[in-house]
Amino acid sequence: MKTLRQHLEMLKAANKTLVVPYIMAGDHANGIAGLPETLDFLVTNGASAIEIGLPFSDPVADGPVIELAGIRALKNGTTLTKVIETLKTIKTNVPLVIMSYFNPIYKYGIEKFVNDLKNTPVKGLILPDVPREHENMIAPFLVDTDIALVPLVTLTSTPERQAELVKDAQGFIYAVTVNGVTGAGHDYRADLNQHLAKLAELSDAPVLAGFGVSSIAHVENFRQAVDGVIVGSYIVKGLHEGKTAEMAEFLQKASQI
Repeated sequence: MKTLRQHLEMLKAANKTLVVPYIMAGDHANGIAGLPETLDFLVTNGASAIEIGLPFSDPVADGPVIELAGIRALKNGTTLTKVIETLKTIKTNVPLVIMSYFNPIYKYGIEKFVNDLKNTPVKGLILPDVPREHENMIAPFLVDTDIALVPLVTLTSTPERQAELVKDAQGFIYAVTVNGVTGAGHDYRADLNQHLAKLAELSDAPVLAGFGVSSIAHVENFRQAVDGVIVGSYIVKGLHEGKTAEMAEFLQKASQI
């Protein structure tokens, strides 16, 4: 299987818009047992990669929609152990990316966590509460794996900080488009695309815009500056409300922009 970056660059070379939907592990009527079904649905409808959130009791970067999804997943008995055991059964050529906070991984055991993911389709890791200065808590365990530690770059990062964050970027660059938590309904600042375009110039890794993406118009707009989008709350809410046809149409249209 290709690495996360190789896979995304292959799609980019084919002039595809990169579309990475986010889902919460265990937020399904069948709990964690429903994860394979949701992944199949997203793959079938054109997901470039899939971001899987791990439910956590203190999700500092998550807005209300994803926070509620995490609460539902925890009520369904979802644990990191169950998520990993389920991931070991998944067969797909679309790379999966784990989005987690550091605490559950630390409690599970960092080395054990990485080792247990080695033979799964997980090819990326996003840790919003681990700043660059503390990446050494997990980066050494990833050295001999094909799991990329994906950098997040915020609007408040100085140009110098941005350059530091994207240096030697693996997988892709997660460009955070708002100041605040995830969720639809954000007003994007007027100069956002210029900011994103400058970020794209700093690295040859694919750049994806995330936080608040909830319409085809958003995707069309961001596509002018970057390689694609990450779509979280809109997908999580749509799937929870049973709007599968609407979500399928969105994913198919977005990937063809």
